Amino acid sequence: MTHTPTVLAFDLGAGSGRALIGEMMEAAPGGSKRLQITEIHRFSNTPVRIGEHLHWNTLGLLHEIKTGISKAFQLGYKPESCAIDTWGVDFGLLDANGELLGIPYHYRDHQTEGLVEELSAKLGAERLFAESGLQFMPFNTLYQLYAMKKANSPKLDVAETLLLTPDLLNYFLTGRKACEFTMATTTQLYDPANRAWNKQLMSELGLSDFLFLEPVQPGTEIGQLTEEICAELGVPRLKVIAAVSHDTESAAAAVPASSQSFAYLVSGTWSLLGTQMQEPLLHPDVLKLEFSNEGGAGGTYHLLKNIMGLWILQECKRIWEQRGESLTFSQLVALAEIAEPFRSLIDPDDLRFMNPDSMPEEIADFCRESGQPEPRTIGETVRCTLESLALKYRMVLEQAEKLTEAKFDGLHMVGGGIQNELLCRFTAGAIGRPVWTCPVEASAIGNMLVQLQTGGYLTDMQEGVELVKASFPISTYESEQQTEWENAYARYQQLMEVKPC
Repeated sequence: MTHTPTVLAFDLGAGSGRALIGEMMEAAPGGSKRLQITEIHRFSNTPVRIGEHLHWNTLGLLHEIKTGISKAFQLGYKPESCAIDTWGVDFGLLDANGELLGIPYHYRDHQTEGLVEELSAKLGAERLFAESGLQFMPFNTLYQLYAMKKANSPKLDVAETLLLTPDLLNYFLTGRKACEFTMATTTQLYDPANRAWNKQLMSELGLSDFLFLEPVQPGTEIGQLTEEICAELGVPRLKVIAAVSHDTESAAAAVPASSQSFAYLVSGTWSLLGTQMQEPLLHPDVLKLEFSNEGGAGGTYHLLKNIMGLWILQECKRIWEQRGESLTFSQLVALAEIAEPFRSLIDPDDLRFMNPDSMPEEIADFCRESGQPEPRTIGETVRCTLESLALKYRMVLEQAEKLTEAKFDGLHMVGGGIQNELLCRFTAGAIGRPVWTCPVEASAIGNMLVQLQTGGYLTDMQEGVELVKASFPISTYESEQQTEWENAYARYQQLMEVKPC
């Protein structure tokens, strides 16, 4: 019987998580290979508010991961390994006994408000960027730890180890502590120029440098499931691999590009637009344009920018549901399609949209304060959001080209957001170039590719990219209504120069 390499990937997003089986199949006996993916478990990932703070339900996530492992074997699969990819920046602290100290904070918690400005004034924005290469986002690990320090958190006094989210979950599964490279680069405490933790900065801020483990590269075997978990679930000693643990970079590793120079957009709760590079780009213009350098597969770096993404639409939907307007995303998109085009535009990255009490009201306020008509209907609000995202993508794509001195033929879109065909069409119209979409489950697929390479089934990640091309159809969106989009972009550029207070 032909051996079918099989792996198990856990992809945890800000709102949900899923367990997927990846099987490397022969398209025909002795012929080419293809990757077959099967979702076996899906679960919500809902933050928990306790008092004034917002937290992740970390132990609930561990329970769901265990459930996914159990289901894999119950369904008859025999995965050789498993791996986890998640969002960046968030972490748990362990004490000397390896016990979790408290409940990890959610990156949308308000504890870090004002700290970007405070630390930039204290240390200098230029220095902070030169020593981290990161866009200054209020949720970065640096600001979370500094907030805890300012609050005299007793957890920092007794903590022995800091583990970022996927590393923490791997520790719970294996009993072994490790820090994966791509996650380390999201903290703003890792120096990409020296490829080492910034211990001098930690010292200046009163943070203990021994909390941070030496990073390991994607593809490192962390260990095997503990005997206790194997007994609990009735499963064998499954290997646990550190994949490209940051979900953005995991998705980037699965982009089916035809050349080494390409631009991609990972579309989901967040939108992340970037390009792959061999070395970090630490020029002052990168700081000025608020881009990041994040670690990727094979020791590469990715020059990218965080854009607020479909979080805005997700939050609008939640508020409308509270008010009795229960509409599916497909219904929301259908309402947007018939709404008046280019009526109002917003800056998706305005911090007012980070975690407001009511997203629809926040959008209306932005439009009114910037001298634009307020959206009157649900369809107008959705269309405003999607058009604004598409125009922001163009702006960021052009900035990426300026920084890298490259010209991209089009834009590869991957992730769950590509199921929103209207957004894909709008993006092609906005950038005036083709948009290629594939695959939806990019983060999980990138996760699988690393596992398959670790298992010896792929020679390198480029072979993995060819496997993606052979396995998943690519859709192409051509630009349309170009004059209208050019006029809208001119308006959008003016709006970015004169944003509401």
